[in-house]
Amino acid sequence: MNRNDADVLVIGAGIAGQEASLNLANMGFRVLLVERDASIGGKMIQLSKVFPTLDCSACIATPKMSETARHPNINIHTLSEVRSVVRSGKHFDVTIRRHPRYVDETLCTGCQECEFKCPVEVEDQYNYGMIGRKAIYIPFNTAIPRVALIDIDQCILCGACERVCPADAIDFTQEPEDITMRVGAVILATGFSLFQAGKKKEYGYGKFRNVIHAMEMDRLLSPTRAYNTVLRPLDGKVPENIAYVLCTGSRDISMDNPICSQVCCMYSIKQAQLLMGALPLADITLYYIDIRAFGKGFEEFYQQSKDMGVQFVKGKIAKIEERENGDLGLFYEDIEHMGESKEAQHDLVVLSVGILPGTDLRSVFEDLRLELDPSGYIGQPDELVHPGRTSVAGVFVAGTASGPMDIPDSILSAGAASAEAASYLRSLE
Repeated sequence: MNRNDADVLVIGAGIAGQEASLNLANMGFRVLLVERDASIGGKMIQLSKVFPTLDCSACIATPKMSETARHPNINIHTLSEVRSVVRSGKHFDVTIRRHPRYVDETLCTGCQECEFKCPVEVEDQYNYGMIGRKAIYIPFNTAIPRVALIDIDQCILCGACERVCPADAIDFTQEPEDITMRVGAVILATGFSLFQAGKKKEYGYGKFRNVIHAMEMDRLLSPTRAYNTVLRPLDGKVPENIAYVLCTGSRDISMDNPICSQVCCMYSIKQAQLLMGALPLADITLYYIDIRAFGKGFEEFYQQSKDMGVQFVKGKIAKIEERENGDLGLFYEDIEHMGESKEAQHDLVVLSVGILPGTDLRSVFEDLRLELDPSGYIGQPDELVHPGRTSVAGVFVAGTASGPMDIPDSILSAGAASAEAASYLRSLE
């Protein structure tokens, strides 16, 4: 094991983790930023635009990623996970496991020659399986670090990448490596997970190919999208009548998630507006329980979508059925008409999936008793006065690790967590 020290450990390199890291690094603290994926960026780098301004998401996220990677006080470990955090006096001893890329990060130039020559094609997780990638690949064009990695479970060990690599960076001898560090404070920015749409079996996700979820639609609308335009998966047809089913997996006791995910209404309205631009002749209908437009400019954004021609139906979807041509029948309860049962036809359905707690870190903190709130997010004992604090002194929380919130609120939360962490670190001096 290798041993290094840092002032603060930040777990998770999404927008909140990067913001917290930069805040602390700019104060002069040494930051260790750990990310389990192969690149920093989190969910935000996958989005098309942000609401309600419709600014390009990548145009915001990419400079932030670059600033984080270039900061001299930030040490980034991607494809890594924190295995344990143990208190040692006023500090914490942490163990980090770095998983092998099978590519030497110090040698790889990101030229992608290995990717071009690899004969193996598998589904691309970054684009939710809508297109393929190679067994050796760079996750996406603006990945940081821009270093290839090998999906060893899919690799056939043909040696094509080794033969073509101009930097001799391929290294199949790499093994997992454990690193121990001592830090003064920890910030948890582990983000959220998406509700698994297939759990709502009555909606047919995974069974009916023209039922997709909202993150898949965001990839279809992104400038780095899989196709030149929005296409439905079954037959490549340009959809003409698109439905959104809001609150999929949220406010649903049967799915063990009774709370509102806060972002689903607005990201659905955002996508509806983008679809009106991408497919001017398409009809867009949103089926909703309530529209929660609570943020700055949100109500105006909602009214604007109505003026553009987006249809809003206050109704609960009971089930979705597939027709012979791949179109879909939606059976719903029309709340505004005395609960009348109705049916509507659409050729593409988007499930507006909610967000759930991310990684459960309680086992990582062993005997430190990291507490969660009733919904499974990291608990905030004094949410109003000290929103960044957790039940463990010296451990702070940022972004959606503490609960559902949008991007601006995640950045504000990261600011609170970094301020709390800086104050705590100075108290150790």
